Amino acid sequence: MAFARTCSVALVGVEGVVVEVQADLEPGVAAFTLVGLPDKSLTESRDRVRAAVVNSGAEWPQKKLTVGLSPASVPKAGSGFDLAVACAVLGAAERIDPRVLADIVMIGELGLDGRVRPVRGILPAVLAAADAGYEQVVVPECAAAEAALVPGVSVLGVRSLRQLIAVLAEEPVPEEEPDELGRPDPLLAGLRVPGTGAATGMHSLAAQHDSEHDLADVVGQTSARTAVEVAAAGGHHLFLEGPPGAGKTMLAERLPAVLPTLTREESLEVTAVHSVAGLLPPGKPLIDIAPYCAPHHSATMQSLVGGGPGIARPGAVSLAHRGVLFLDEASEFHSQTLDALRQPLESGHVVIARSAGVVRFPARFLMVLAANPCPCGRFSQRDALCECPPSAIRRYQARLSGPLLDRVDLRVEIDPVTRAQLTAPGARGESTATVADRVRAARERTVARLTGTPWRTNSEVPGRELRSRFQAVSGAMDEAERNLERGVLTARGIDRVLRVAWTVADLVGHDRPDATDVALALQLRTGVPRGVPVAIGALT
Repeated sequence: MAFARTCSVALVGVEGVVVEVQADLEPGVAAFTLVGLPDKSLTESRDRVRAAVVNSGAEWPQKKLTVGLSPASVPKAGSGFDLAVACAVLGAAERIDPRVLADIVMIGELGLDGRVRPVRGILPAVLAAADAGYEQVVVPECAAAEAALVPGVSVLGVRSLRQLIAVLAEEPVPEEEPDELGRPDPLLAGLRVPGTGAATGMHSLAAQHDSEHDLADVVGQTSARTAVEVAAAGGHHLFLEGPPGAGKTMLAERLPAVLPTLTREESLEVTAVHSVAGLLPPGKPLIDIAPYCAPHHSATMQSLVGGGPGIARPGAVSLAHRGVLFLDEASEFHSQTLDALRQPLESGHVVIARSAGVVRFPARFLMVLAANPCPCGRFSQRDALCECPPSAIRRYQARLSGPLLDRVDLRVEIDPVTRAQLTAPGARGESTATVADRVRAARERTVARLTGTPWRTNSEVPGRELRSRFQAVSGAMDEAERNLERGVLTARGIDRVLRVAWTVADLVGHDRPDATDVALALQLRTGVPRGVPVAIGALT
């Protein structure tokens, strides 16, 4: 029987579906038919596979060839099926034993000369294969380290189709000619897909978490520094409002270095998203540092939350998963674009419905908004330097809607840095390392308290659990409840105050939030002084 089958993986968002690739040869006029809802790039694989097989020294069958991709109801996209199609055809032609191919998952694109090129989404594809019970995976050689991150799967990395044929047929494996020294490996170009964010600022800045970005460089701004520390310890969203040059961007850029290193599970989640987006840097198969994403204020809704033509691609909120999403000049973003963030801020994921299917991307990020108080940026309650009319100030500040700001836990007004603060000797504050140590200790207290629950940070705990299982000290929430009665806080707002109070308690080492912890949480949310020390160090 001139029939063979092997497997590959179709990606729908960051989730994979194992696809059986079947090849059937029948007598008749030589033709190549590909069925099973392939897209344009997959349809073109007919010519790539034929050229790759011939240039690899194998004979192309001169019969009627039908290749089916099952299940046929799942849309297939991309060139990652090339390797599986080629091996299924060679199995049907009895160049390879079909029984060897049945339980192997193959992922990779073929060049016309038979080289195996990497594709996007190797990690989520191998995860899907492992979940389906497959134990053997064939991937491009340069992506083998990424595939090896999945436990319990035997990974074979091949550089060419010739090598794979030799391995499967139990023949001597041919040597591939090495590339010229000093020249970049052309195969690695497939790991970075142009037009998906690599040149638009929507990529991980983990490599920039170094000594050049230290919190000690920020002069003054005690309240803002405390807010950054609380945001990092509890995963709380932050809004920084102040004039240009006050240090809003400096604080946001230093926040990722304060965040703890990602756990193994979180690293796999982040790496899977970046792999699907084509932003996984070569030589760095696992992202273990919190990503930092800072899109320009001209970003569209699709680039921010995900989407695009055909099958949706992850947006900035997903690229910032388990990291920081910094929206500088937030008031300049389109209002509909900002309001699209409401749902992922609450749920921690994005669901994008398109005619080609429904895609779900993870999006549990820490959002930092930075904005000027008015169009000229000099409006303040203390000085009269602003020349903007009151109506212009109201319109400018109204660009950030109330429902969006209600989901932000910490709101800090930043004052301009004075000459005395800037020139005073010994004006440097605590370093990033010192603050990061406190944040790590606070996270450990939080994780110990939340053991046995699906949550890992205070910002994830639902309100009903806060009111029933994680209550503050008796009488500590009285002032917050009075603010609720006066309309200063909403029901969601009082829950967020309690979450922040728990984070403050974890930072200072309290078993439960007391009145001082709640007062600082109220001050950080409303901006109204409560007569408590602002610096975390003063509360310990």
